[in-house]
Amino acid sequence: MKKVKRIFTYLFLTCAAIISIFPFFWMIISATNKSVDVSKGRLFPGSHLIENFKNLIETVDIAQALTNSSIISVTTTVLSLIIASLAGYGFEVYRSKAKDIVFNILLISMMIPFAALMVPLYRMFGSLSQVAPFIGMDTLASVMLPTITTAFLIFFFRQNTKMFSRELIEAGRIDGLSELGIFFRIYMPTMKTTYAAAAIITFMNSWNNYLWPLVVLQSPENQTIPLLISNLGSSYAPDYGVIMLTIVIATLPTALIFFVMQKHFVAGMMGSVK
Repeated sequence: MKKVKRIFTYLFLTCAAIISIFPFFWMIISATNKSVDVSKGRLFPGSHLIENFKNLIETVDIAQALTNSSIISVTTTVLSLIIASLAGYGFEVYRSKAKDIVFNILLISMMIPFAALMVPLYRMFGSLSQVAPFIGMDTLASVMLPTITTAFLIFFFRQNTKMFSRELIEAGRIDGLSELGIFFRIYMPTMKTTYAAAAIITFMNSWNNYLWPLVVLQSPENQTIPLLISNLGSSYAPDYGVIMLTIVIATLPTALIFFVMQKHFVAGMMGSVK
């Protein structure tokens, strides 16, 4: 019976793995085929990869879109990690009833969908365009500011800070470190797995962000990679080979970051502190 259960378990896991991997396989294969072959569902590698790449370069400025997405994603990730970890550390280490009330309000805000905030944010950034154009509409800053940190990230850091040793904080205070010194010199190096997990989540969300950049970015030179893919797909006669190649290129940064930091990601999500 144990062998039969094991066989069925491996069969189920194999089927699940095939179902999960097939979209990526089809995406890569389609990037080497012509648009007609992609429409027919061809599942074999073609010889049009270079031609699709040439058409992509001639059609759109993918280098600019990748640059914009990289600037937004890296800046948002760095600022989010600093702000969210400071907030999570403060909520857990310096406890008080008032802070608990604020934290509960913060958690309640997670239930508000972003679509409900778009109109107020749009009007706010429209007003900022007249006062401070560099952070107003149609700027990369307008994409980053609303997503610099989230209630989830603050909650995530607070929950992981529960595992942080209070003895280290007391030892740092005895050695004469300031509160910020304890945070930057003791807390941050100790919680590196948590930072790695939060970095992956934040980078992927920022890189794949579509709805808010679609609302605030109007100039072609400011568009991000998701907007570029959307524009390619919305043309009168879309070239599916070019679209699939663009999706492959857009997937590479997030896939690379995840595979490089996957061990830290698993450890950070489990709340481990090393």
